[in-house]
Amino acid sequence: MNSSSPDAEGPSLQERYAPHNECFGCGVANPKGLRIRSFPSPGGEEGLVCSWSPEPHHQAFPGVLNGGIVGALLDCHGNWTACWHLMRRDGLDRPPCTVTADFHVRMRHPTPMEGPLALRSRVAESEGKRVRVALELLAGERLTATCDGTFVAVGPGHPAYHRW
Repeated sequence: MNSSSPDAEGPSLQERYAPHNECFGCGVANPKGLRIRSFPSPGGEEGLVCSWSPEPHHQAFPGVLNGGIVGALLDCHGNWTACWHLMRRDGLDRPPCTVTADFHVRMRHPTPMEGPLALRSRVAESEGKRVRVALELLAGERLTATCDGTFVAVGPGHPAYHRW
C-alpha cells in the first residue's frame, strides 16, 4: 500500500460525489462527524489514502484514540474504497452506494492522539457487487490497526440506496 499523502488541494471523493452525505464517519454534511477525506492512491495503485487528525473528544484515555473511532475510520474509508473500485471497474459516472457486510479490526498498538493519522486501503478481492478491502491505520510509521472488510453495492429498496 502506498503511504504518499493525498493532494489536499483538490476535492476528496466524499466532497466530489457525496456533498450532502450525513454519515458520522465520512459525511461532508455532518458537522459533528469525523469527516474523513479519501483520495485515490498516487501512482495508479488500486486503493485510497486519507490523512485525518483526531480531536480531544475522540480519545479513549489520555493520549490514545478511542477504538470505536478507529473502527469508524476504517469502516468508512473501506466503503469508499469499494465504491470507487466498483465505479471505475464498471465504468460508472457516479459511485454506487455501498454498505458494510462485515469488517474485522485488529488493534495492533494504541493509536496516539498526536499528529495526523494515515489510512491506506487496497482492494483485496472483487466479485460482482462484493468487494473485500484490506486497510491499515498508521501513526507516523507505526501500524496501529488493520482491517479486513467486505462491502456490497445495494440497489432500490435498501435504506442506503442513493444516499450520496
